[in-house]
Amino acid sequence: MFGAGAAWLEQNAPFVNSLNVFPVPDGDTGTNMLLTMQAAMQEANALGSPTAGEVGAALSRGALLGARGNSGVILSQVLRGFTRGIDKREKIDARTFADAIVEGGHTAYKGVVKPVEGTMLTVIREAGDRAVVAAAQSDDIRHVLAETYRAAQTAVKRTPELLPVLKEAGVVDAGGQGLALIFEGALKYLDGEKLESSAAMPIAQNLENLAVTEGFGYDIQFHIRGTALDVDKIRAQIAAMGESALIVGDESLVKVHVHALNPGDIIKYGAEQGPLVNIIIENMQAQYVDFMAGNTADMRVGAENLGAILPRAVYITKPTDEVTGVATIAVAPGKGLRQIFESLGVSAVVNGGPTMNPSARDLLEALRSVRAQEIILLPNDKNIIPAAQQVQQLTDKTVRVVPSRTVPQGLAALLAFNFQGDLETNVHNMNAALPRIRTVEITRAVRAAHINGIAVAEGKPIALVDGDLARAGNDLGELVVEILAQVGAATSEIITLYYGAEVTPAAAQEMYSRVQHKFPEQEIEVHEGGQPLYPYIISIE
Repeated sequence: MFGAGAAWLEQNAPFVNSLNVFPVPDGDTGTNMLLTMQAAMQEANALGSPTAGEVGAALSRGALLGARGNSGVILSQVLRGFTRGIDKREKIDARTFADAIVEGGHTAYKGVVKPVEGTMLTVIREAGDRAVVAAAQSDDIRHVLAETYRAAQTAVKRTPELLPVLKEAGVVDAGGQGLALIFEGALKYLDGEKLESSAAMPIAQNLENLAVTEGFGYDIQFHIRGTALDVDKIRAQIAAMGESALIVGDESLVKVHVHALNPGDIIKYGAEQGPLVNIIIENMQAQYVDFMAGNTADMRVGAENLGAILPRAVYITKPTDEVTGVATIAVAPGKGLRQIFESLGVSAVVNGGPTMNPSARDLLEALRSVRAQEIILLPNDKNIIPAAQQVQQLTDKTVRVVPSRTVPQGLAALLAFNFQGDLETNVHNMNAALPRIRTVEITRAVRAAHINGIAVAEGKPIALVDGDLARAGNDLGELVVEILAQVGAATSEIITLYYGAEVTPAAAQEMYSRVQHKFPEQEIEVHEGGQPLYPYIISIE
């Protein structure tokens, strides 16, 4: 049943992702829930001849380690509670199943500091309530599951009435929909429907299938040198061959950045226009698989060896702090940002951020990789905080999570770290540094929406301030200046721009000049961040 639920969720993960309230390109609730379910199934499938209780324990253990993002962590708590409900049982009946669903809801509610109705918490609670009623009417587990699913789907449809932001955005709760899909898949199994599932496969293969479904492939970057290069023609041709194309330049040099399933045709076309230099091809599918599976291989290629880039999940910069023995571990979404954290003395960096939330297992690997027994963990993304907090239960080391919601907050916290201070003093000082920073994130809307009174057009730039949609525009440069003025940057001391993977150094310099002209009294800094999907992450302090 759970395997079928995972399979059905897999087939519908892109739909669940599309329900994200904010139209940002890293809306990944479906992906996070699927990866959590697949981690749970991988653990359960490793059992020989298990009892029901052993299956539940394996599901819970796998989900706990594989949980990603808020939705994945809540799902892992649902499975944890369900496991308690069937503990030590060789098999379960309809009543036991219903009671276990109720326990799953109770555990999920307890695992959230501030439970919010209109979310997957509401869905699991109402599904459990209906399951108990159904079990009192019939001992047929198929009947109980059918009623459980119907209640879940009804609760999902009601979520916009309980949570105004969903109603304004015109979507139902994504996590609740994902949970209902799991129940629906399980019901399809009991009804005899064959679901094509990769949930019984090794997780790497599973993720490979997901990568294809969601349009991963190759991240292709190169420069074309020549004379009389037709930038507009090259842009049109390459844009038609892939996605997320960014082609800029002039008659003598054109920089290409594009995502495509087949890099060969694009490389061939580029070479026909002129000599290629600075060729980089990142196999995003294999990169995603490798990262999620915890492989630490690091393969880098250039023009002489066109292959895949498989970055390490954890980068160790030093085994422990030489003075106090307190280690710091940070999550960073790009090479440039990783290097900045390393320069500030962080002990280890975990790859992660938009579209690539590290699991509890990834964070646990980082904790184990440093010799220090006292560790401060900086998640640097609001969606990673739950997994970071969950990992505290999985280690005998003393771990404190400083809940940085953005990269600039994490950097500010790290600057407050005193290498000669003790753990608790540093945690206090780092927490105190978080509210001193405001974060602006610039990206492009993946769909049209109307949120917080702001009309958003698909493909146009949008600005988030401290995680909330704050402004939309038509021109990226104008939007940056406008949002900085809106948040009161003129009264700040320092404005720092971290430019993303799709932004050229020349474009970043132009943005620097634009911001400096608008805010002449402020100190303006620009650093290469290398983060995906977000052209600019801006810190205001």
